[in-house]
Amino acid sequence: MPRDAATVMLLRQGSDGGLEVYMLRRKPSMAFAPGAMVFPGGSVDPRDADERVAWTGPPAAEWGRVFDAPPELARALVCAAVRETFEESGVLLAGESADSVVADTTSDEWEADRRALLDRSVSLAELLSRRRLVLRADLLRAWSRWITPVIEPRRFDTRFFAAALPAGQRTRDVGGEASAVAWIAPDDALAAGRRRELALMPPTMVSLTELAACGDLETVLTGPRAVAPIIPEVQLREGAVWLTVPGIREYPA
Repeated sequence: MPRDAATVMLLRQGSDGGLEVYMLRRKPSMAFAPGAMVFPGGSVDPRDADERVAWTGPPAAEWGRVFDAPPELARALVCAAVRETFEESGVLLAGESADSVVADTTSDEWEADRRALLDRSVSLAELLSRRRLVLRADLLRAWSRWITPVIEPRRFDTRFFAAALPAGQRTRDVGGEASAVAWIAPDDALAAGRRRELALMPPTMVSLTELAACGDLETVLTGPRAVAPIIPEVQLREGAVWLTVPGIREYPA
């Protein structure tokens, strides 16, 4: 059974006006996708479903309709998306009210909170409660859903989200599972992938292609979008292993 997971394409307008996305290079020692360039994200933690998480924005039931999931799982996916983004980039999608957002998370106190989330000594609900913050579910946009091929020993059912970097906040290299981080234009990441300078998995390549087609942040966050599960298929042809993404294209594995 695939493990539920969430990943977030954190976005900003670059200095030249073009769209940029925050990406991490996974350490070569990682069991899943070693060395690949990915977006912040990870598996759902059981405590992500805690109903005590202070919340504003679309309710869990609405997210559930988008992702075809029960409300409890939908709540956990949104909370996991916010938690993982904070753990892996230092950016927190939360504020003191429904129309505010944390302005800066770079202090030593915030770093201690981030590390406490990482070592599971504190939950997202506890962190938000102590800081008197509410999770801003409205800052996230549902983007896609990818399920690892059946042949893979480690399988994930990953919901992709898009979110703009909140005004005043900054990403930082927080280490952990990443050996390097970068803000990069989607087209540049794809070109580096074609040159084999970056390792990109099919969900990442397709997502980058979709971001590049949008062109700007407003289109990403407001343009029409439908979410349906995508399960790549593995095929062996002429001695080579190929991943077929239904309705999109083929990738040599």
